[in-house]
Amino acid sequence: MKKSRVFVATGVALLATSVLAACGASKSSDSTAPKAYGYVYTSDPETLDYIVSGKQSTKAVTSNGIDGLFTNDKYGNLTPAVAEDWSVSQDGLTYTYKIRKGVKWFTSDGEEYAEVTAKDFVNGLKHAADKKSEALYLAQDSVKGLSDYLSGASADFSTVGIKAVDDYTLQYTLNQAEPFWNSKLVYSIFWPLNEEFETSKGADFAKSTDPTSLLYNGPFLLKALTAKSSVEFAKNEQYWDKDNVHLDTITLAYYDGSDQESLERNFTSGAYSYARLFPTSSNYSKVEEDYKDNIYYTQPGSGIAGLGVNIDRQNYNYTSKTTDAEKTSTKKALLNKDFRQALNFALDRSTYSAQVNGKDGAVRAVRNLFVKPDFVSAGEKTFGDLVADKMTAYGDEWKGVSFADGQDGLFDADKAKAEFAKAKKALEAEGVTFPIHLDVPMDQTSKNFIARMQSFKQSIENVLGTENVIIDLQQMTSDELLNITYYAGSAAAEDWDLSGAVGWNPDFEDPSTYLDILKTTNSTQTKTYMGYDDPNNAAASQVGLKEYDKLVDEAGAETSNLNVRYEKYAAAQAWLTDSSLFIPTMMANGAAPVISRVVPFTSAYAQAGDKGADIYFKYIELQDKPVTKKEYDQAREKWLKEKKESNEKVQKELANHVK
Repeated sequence: MKKSRVFVATGVALLATSVLAACGASKSSDSTAPKAYGYVYTSDPETLDYIVSGKQSTKAVTSNGIDGLFTNDKYGNLTPAVAEDWSVSQDGLTYTYKIRKGVKWFTSDGEEYAEVTAKDFVNGLKHAADKKSEALYLAQDSVKGLSDYLSGASADFSTVGIKAVDDYTLQYTLNQAEPFWNSKLVYSIFWPLNEEFETSKGADFAKSTDPTSLLYNGPFLLKALTAKSSVEFAKNEQYWDKDNVHLDTITLAYYDGSDQESLERNFTSGAYSYARLFPTSSNYSKVEEDYKDNIYYTQPGSGIAGLGVNIDRQNYNYTSKTTDAEKTSTKKALLNKDFRQALNFALDRSTYSAQVNGKDGAVRAVRNLFVKPDFVSAGEKTFGDLVADKMTAYGDEWKGVSFADGQDGLFDADKAKAEFAKAKKALEAEGVTFPIHLDVPMDQTSKNFIARMQSFKQSIENVLGTENVIIDLQQMTSDELLNITYYAGSAAAEDWDLSGAVGWNPDFEDPSTYLDILKTTNSTQTKTYMGYDDPNNAAASQVGLKEYDKLVDEAGAETSNLNVRYEKYAAAQAWLTDSSLFIPTMMANGAAPVISRVVPFTSAYAQAGDKGADIYFKYIELQDKPVTKKEYDQAREKWLKEKKESNEKVQKELANHVK
């Protein structure tokens, strides 16, 4: 649904290993350690074109096969991949990368095709521009001349600020300094693409179930992809950094959420290397008994899941509304900020999260902001602290609200009723009749999605009263749900009032990676989150989204002082929070109970991009026996200390790259 990293949030990141990586846990020697990794995936890709697609379903299949200039190490540092070294000019506008010699393209059969050169990166960005990549917003305002090329003001791609100086030297020229620029390059729109191969394949390039339709330069080769069945990878034995690849094979089985217990069963049988547990499942007491020393909670992830608000619904194929008056009343209600705030305050997020994590782990996964509250910091204040400081200007209802993770700072029945009372008075004056009927689509095969939507319904109706609001759950197949949410071709196909099938994983290390996607100019995302795809949409103007655009643009223009930049983005997040146009619910990944044979903290760690532990398996090591909670806790303590030291060292070394 990431459109860039927008994803369908019905399964709440079941694919994610979310285990990170470190030393410290007992593991098998390298010669005897298990080499076959197994787990699940939850959505088939529409395409294997990693440059054009921004969907997580594509990234889960291609990120292990393609490497860009950088990847992430286990401490969250950017580390060179295809780039061997880099430098940036004093003004921060020109980045020069030395391409590693000897990095090759291979077919899915492991046959060498060509060497990876700087020209492949130029061709990759040209392909993104010509094919209108879903992730263009990451590049079009950053790379000099790209916006003109996209608009047609220039027909010559050589005027765009990317150049192959020679086979092993790549240069980007930016419009303005972006201190976080390199972190963008971990995202797939900036990865290389061999022009000769792309041309030879023609319309068959990157076909969704054909591994031979791509070339690979990464740690694994995609061997097979069968829709709604399995994805298979094999180690690339000729990979330039194969010593850091500890797995021989990866097999991901399709999982639709209908049989939660299957994850643990397949882990116990040895088919899966990892299993996300569901404390509300029927067999959990037995699992808890069998694995009492092995269950631990993963670290909080940076992804956000929540409820989208459709402010301009056009289709009613999935609805309980029986009259035009009901449709009109719902639309007017959703355009009323007090009504949306009433929904926001009426949602008991702890109970909502408990449907996935159980009562004991429920609060761990609660998130109250679109941007992860500790994603960045300004001095001693986290981003969440900065937002809290600005919220009081929006009204007394926001005083004292904590936006930190791991607690429900928003649920307040009294506030919900007060906001609803204001909304009802105004709406009745507009001729709105109550109760307001809200259609919420629901995947009938995903048990935890059903449970969460039912919890949402109960929470809203209990607080606001069914005489005022009725949540109409629309049960449908997985494909039907995807077609009216995740894969909807236009805003007209977004057939819902509120959608719990939305979520986002950040692409790079700056608040803009979250907040930019909701600008009115980002039609790919605005249709998924808010049901419109025209920047001049009347409903978008009515709810004030042009003011949001202005705040985000002002923040993006601040590049000289990161603390000021983060303050400005906090102002944009404060506007978004007050608007309640997106209702945050919980983390999309992390903070989950698991059992695992993955050696704790051996995998890549990243808050953003396409090379994190959720989909990138390069560094992962396995052990014979399930990890104990004690092993995990000891490894985590060691990792946190090492991470702090490593991050500080890398920060000090950054100055050496300025030329």
